[in-house]
Amino acid sequence: NCWNRETALSRWGREPGVRLERGLEKQDWSKGWGSDKGYGVNLVTADRVSPLHEACLGGHPTCAGVLLKHGAQVDGVTVDWHTPLYNACVSGSQDCVNLLLEHGASPHAVCDLASPIHEAAKRGHLGCVESLVSHGANINENIRHLGTPLYVACENQQIACAKKLLESGASPNQGKELDSPLHVAARNSSSDLVHLLIDFGAEPHSKNAEGKRPADLVPPNSTLAQVFSQKEGPLSLMQICRLRIRKCFGIKQHHRISELLLPEELKRFLLHI
Repeated sequence: NCWNRETALSRWGREPGVRLERGLEKQDWSKGWGSDKGYGVNLVTADRVSPLHEACLGGHPTCAGVLLKHGAQVDGVTVDWHTPLYNACVSGSQDCVNLLLEHGASPHAVCDLASPIHEAAKRGHLGCVESLVSHGANINENIRHLGTPLYVACENQQIACAKKLLESGASPNQGKELDSPLHVAARNSSSDLVHLLIDFGAEPHSKNAEGKRPADLVPPNSTLAQVFSQKEGPLSLMQICRLRIRKCFGIKQHHRISELLLPEELKRFLLHI
């Protein structure tokens, strides 16, 4: 029946690639279900979950490749607005992410409830973030209930993802409504994130909806309180120049600065290395 066929294919989406391909070749589900070649790769469950969704959620790039080879819909959407790409970001499989993007998957969210780049940043899947950024994902996409990818990374203390987003040109001051990434880093007492954000130009004097600066969210006399106190004055000329140059390069500034014909020491300074 319909349910058995759907669940069988979803199960195969989690099987090793060779077994999956043999299964697709043996099954004749074309009549009223799949393509004229007999592959039912786009059968879905009642929740619109396809075998490709399952393969990506399980982090199985070989299976995903077989399904795509036989015509699986790369941007299929479940009732929860999950795409295969979103599922790949949940599992943290950069191989699945790259495969989907190479087959034309959109790096953008189809709905604010399921944004691939926000999910990857939240879970600390650096490779997925890198792939999404390199394929044009909006690194400053601001979702009302989540904020920006950088805010989500800072909220979950994913330092490597936060650094990658900043290197790629993410705004250090765009967060969740009036709450900036620096606010959430201070609230979480994350010294590494506070230093990282300030180095990339985060504004320590910005106020959130409660009228509080990041410094107001850390314990008095703490190490972070001292850090914020030291940042009260104006920026150094070197820092102003670095931030201005990086701003001129915009998105993907890390790669563009690396290609400049400049002394290595100066490029290292601009790249925060």
